[in-house]
Amino acid sequence: MNYIIFGGSGFIGTHLIHTLLSLKQPGDNIYDLDIVMPGEEGVVPGVVEKNDGVEYIRLDVRKEVDFSFTPTSSDIIFNLAAVHRTPGHEDKEYFETNIRGAENVVAFAEKHGIKKILFTSSIAPYGASEELKSEDTLPTPNTPYGISKLVAEKIHIGWCEKEKHRELTIVRPGIVYGKGEHGNMTRLYKGIKGHYYIYAGRKDTIKACVYVKELVQFMKYRMIDNSFPGYDIINCTFEPAYTIEQIVEAMKASTDLKGRKVPMVPEWMLMAGATVLAPIGAKKGIHPARVKKLMVSTNISGKKLAGTDYKFHYTLEESFADWFKDCDQQGLF
Repeated sequence: MNYIIFGGSGFIGTHLIHTLLSLKQPGDNIYDLDIVMPGEEGVVPGVVEKNDGVEYIRLDVRKEVDFSFTPTSSDIIFNLAAVHRTPGHEDKEYFETNIRGAENVVAFAEKHGIKKILFTSSIAPYGASEELKSEDTLPTPNTPYGISKLVAEKIHIGWCEKEKHRELTIVRPGIVYGKGEHGNMTRLYKGIKGHYYIYAGRKDTIKACVYVKELVQFMKYRMIDNSFPGYDIINCTFEPAYTIEQIVEAMKASTDLKGRKVPMVPEWMLMAGATVLAPIGAKKGIHPARVKKLMVSTNISGKKLAGTDYKFHYTLEESFADWFKDCDQQGLF
């Protein structure tokens, strides 16, 4: 069989490839199709080597997708390709990659008779608000990224509904963290360790999240260990979702941050400072939009996932401890 990963050189894709390599049988093929290759700028920092047993092919999903391989009846596509960092791109970039890319991936599946796709969407289609959101919540995206991801979901669903035996799983992960993330959780760790992280206006902000190793294990459960004809949308997050204070305390307890104190700063003071420092602080994450994002909950329900037969492998504290171990207990990066 063929495991075909679009966007496999990124953070989630790198961990997925490691999992697939552990499952690989004689005759199986793993393809990483990405616009960048391991070791190049724009991929997971620290991942400089290509894995044996993986064929790496440079490919741009914004263009017609095709490459030389021998299709089988059990092939699986993992579509992880996306422009996702926000803010950070022009509006049209989200639409070009996320929408046109979805169109080209499903056209490729159609051409080669591939019947199983897993698409990594986002919680961004829900829009930013404090209300609890489940898979049944009406999506109200308010960013180009969220809009483009919702449209991409519909494109995949359209592909699935064309034939009875096709299988599509759309995952909407919360904040994904783990080795190689270099995002929100990495900045959180560095901020606490450097004594410059503060609670942004409140301590009860809900931040739905999932460990990257848990996410790829769920992908394996859905696409390899089981068969689910039709399509399904599933939020991938701990249930219930944790508050930022709970996340901070779990991170402190599981790493070398024990005893660190985290103060709270009023919202008005934060926004004023971020506005003044934005021109020189962008690389440090000091931007009014990003600071505002810290104060808005990502209140996502994981009840649907919790109600399946899938069993989580890590608690919140165990996930931080595992990540810390993967980094030789030198930090979280």
